[in-house]
Amino acid sequence: MASTSTPLTLPVLPLDDEVVLPGMVVPLDLNDADVRAAVEAAQAAARSEPGKPRVLLVPRIDGAYAGTGVLGTVEQVGRLADGDPGALIRGRGRVRIGAGTTGPGAALWVEATRIDESVPEPLPGQVTELVKEYKALATAWLRKRGAWQVVDRVQAIEDVSALADNSGYSPFLTTEQKVELLETTDPVARLKLATQQLRDHLAEQDVAETIAKDVQEGVDKQQREFLLRRQLEAVRKELRDLNGENGKDSAEESDDYRARVEAADLPEKVREAALKEVDKLERSSDQSPEGSWIRTWLDTVLELPWNERTEDAYDIQGAKAVLDAEHAGLDDVKERITEYLAVRKRRTDRGLGVIGGRRGGAVLALVGPPGVGKTSLGESVAHAMGRKFVRVALGGVRDEAEIRGHRRTYVGALPGRIVRAVKEAGSMNPVVLLDEIDKVGSDFRGDPAAALLEVLDPAQNHTFRDHYLEVELDLSDVVFLATANVLEAIPEALLDRMELVRLDGYTEDEKVVIARDHLLPRQLERAGLGADEVTLDESALRKLAGEYTREAGVRTLERSLARLLRKVAAQHELGERELPLTVTDADLRALIGRPHHVPESAQDPAERRTAVPGVATGLAVTGAGGDVLFVEASLADPETGAAGLTLTGQLGDVMKESAQIALSFLRSHGAELELPVADLKDRGVHIHFPAGAVPKDGPSAGITMTTALASLLSGRLVRTDVAMTGEVSLTGRVLPIGGVKQKLLAAHRAGVTTVIIPKRNEPDLDDVPAEVLDRLDVHAVTDVRQVLELALTPAVNGASAEVPLAA
Repeated sequence: MASTSTPLTLPVLPLDDEVVLPGMVVPLDLNDADVRAAVEAAQAAARSEPGKPRVLLVPRIDGAYAGTGVLGTVEQVGRLADGDPGALIRGRGRVRIGAGTTGPGAALWVEATRIDESVPEPLPGQVTELVKEYKALATAWLRKRGAWQVVDRVQAIEDVSALADNSGYSPFLTTEQKVELLETTDPVARLKLATQQLRDHLAEQDVAETIAKDVQEGVDKQQREFLLRRQLEAVRKELRDLNGENGKDSAEESDDYRARVEAADLPEKVREAALKEVDKLERSSDQSPEGSWIRTWLDTVLELPWNERTEDAYDIQGAKAVLDAEHAGLDDVKERITEYLAVRKRRTDRGLGVIGGRRGGAVLALVGPPGVGKTSLGESVAHAMGRKFVRVALGGVRDEAEIRGHRRTYVGALPGRIVRAVKEAGSMNPVVLLDEIDKVGSDFRGDPAAALLEVLDPAQNHTFRDHYLEVELDLSDVVFLATANVLEAIPEALLDRMELVRLDGYTEDEKVVIARDHLLPRQLERAGLGADEVTLDESALRKLAGEYTREAGVRTLERSLARLLRKVAAQHELGERELPLTVTDADLRALIGRPHHVPESAQDPAERRTAVPGVATGLAVTGAGGDVLFVEASLADPETGAAGLTLTGQLGDVMKESAQIALSFLRSHGAELELPVADLKDRGVHIHFPAGAVPKDGPSAGITMTTALASLLSGRLVRTDVAMTGEVSLTGRVLPIGGVKQKLLAAHRAGVTTVIIPKRNEPDLDDVPAEVLDRLDVHAVTDVRQVLELALTPAVNGASAEVPLAA
């Protein structure tokens, strides 16, 4: 809009943080010196001019004057409602402020120019729609405030400029917004701005009303719930008083849990999780099943020993003495525990107890036959280290939740066995024995062995997360001892996370020591006998270990001792035997019957299994340790026409292939070995392994089958005191096998004096106890020809005869 050229000289009435738009009528306090000076100056100037006194209303924001003001007239001077002197000022139109000038009074006088705010007629359609929209928005806002008289006045305004300036009365506009309206001289643009400001305010008001409504509804609901709960508590209290019951209500119970959580020594993250659950408990109703879940979870968390640890006994000599006193033999595992304690002591001395959030735990796998002391060894390890001991039986476990726990939403949910073991131990660094880890199964409920991967991984178990707890549990300080009978039954990934320690069984001397120092005192106590009443001679113990039992461990030996002592106790009570009694080897037959395992060398030569050609003695490893295995071979009658190879004794594929290899070798090298291999072409060959109900597999019986067939064809007997093990190749090479220590222990138990092993297994003899090697004549061979030379008796005048075996 263009300004008029007629200048005006007006006194300035400054408005601090306030804006007056044209058309507005405002009362001003004359106690303000600037207001009074401007009004008095205007009144003085009006005496010489017709009309009402005029002033220039200018916003003053932070001491700075705006460039546009409003021409105002003093309508009336009098008293305000509070009794103070005041003036009523009406805004007439916008003016542009020019240079300062002089005038009467103490006010500031400036030159100003009127601004033309007219809108050409008729109004364009867009402006008409804008006028309708503004009136509709203003009407909606005024109706919400109940200002019905003002609605009619706004509806009556037709001038675009006046309608836009009418928004100056809006209390929700800020001073900056009003200044923007003042300085917008185009009426249409000013009306657009006022419409947008009013629209934004109404939108904010709708949101605020919605929030206020929601808050009010929530408050009302909480008030109703609070009132109903208080009534329910009052009813319950009356019922308890009526029935003479004493108990806590839900509010007291939640307060009790909060106090317990805050008083407990919990890690920070666990504390936060527990307090969140307490908040849920406070919000849950008594009828909600979630309350019982939360209470059970909180009880479990509070019972766990989060920061409880037992001090390790760093007396290395004392720990070694404890292990030696409680277990005979088992040198490998004793050395490993001693090494662990020594390293742990040095780390503690150097302040390296925790490295990277991980502590110095250990994961050992004790693999060996039954009865060698794997389970009892765990208790001895805990005793030697001064730690708590917990046994976790894994045999037959098929549910993954047994390890990791159930989700809390399930009925009867529980934490996993690992968490329960730590809880039972009462410390975060116990010795946990995972018994029978090779017996873990898997089905549709998951694979527990896979869940154990995190538990037994030293790189991960410091942040183990149980499905039930859902908070991190540090297992890095736990010593895990896993026991197994069969190494092959443990998954490869799980075995890779554990340090393998083999327990291959006891020698006869070690069994005698164990029986004397450990088994006999325990069984005497169970039989109600004193150590001075019954004494077992060492010869009796040796005969019990050698002829009455044949096992890698000592369980059957202990049962034999228990049976013997029961017999003595019963005979004493019947008056048939006097005490004290010393039992010798000669007394055993009368007390517990005949021996069950007489060595082949002790039997009559005609009754020995190798008394006929075609029978050889082999060595094998089973789940119960090493054992002696006999191989029998026979040739079918050529008239039957049953050619080919027949194998019996529940043999696996590998053992069947070994038999075919042995037969092929003899067929191709029979002439060289001076064997009548022509019989092998027309007659069927039958190889049998006695104890046919027991499955057998593996390549280590290769040279045994070859020897049996060679004995059958040559008519030469296999030496009774010779046992052998080794894989055979088509060229007659003897290849290495496993389980040498267990096999030699079995040969020693069976009374064998000479053992043939592959040359490449010679380093394994270092693991065999010295007392066993002293009693065995071990031959390391590379070729089947050496085996036959050592094992077969030489023919004397066309008949086989036993002669001493050359070294």
